[in-house]
Amino acid sequence: MKRSLLRSSAFIRAAKQFLKKHPSLANDLQTSLTLLEADAFHPKLKTHKLKGNLIGLWACSGGYDLRIIFEFVHFESSEAILLQTLGSHDEVY
Repeated sequence: MKRSLLRSSAFIRAAKQFLKKHPSLANDLQTSLTLLEADAFHPKLKTHKLKGNLIGLWACSGGYDLRIIFEFVHFESSEAILLQTLGSHDEVY
């Protein structure tokens, strides 16, 4: 199911910072976002629910150590994905 991607200001900041440190991973990030938009549960993304302080949010893999945190929301009478943040495993969890 195709969903729109909405980017929070925190996600935009985190993405700029991440890509500044790791410009070689820009293609991996773009590929992951494209897959996420087309099918949030694509096997390559390893999408899973989060627990604890991040309950209600979901995470997916954007490559070896890149994690994208998001939530499912309603936007303009359809389902969308609100991108919350991204970073390494240790940074986002």
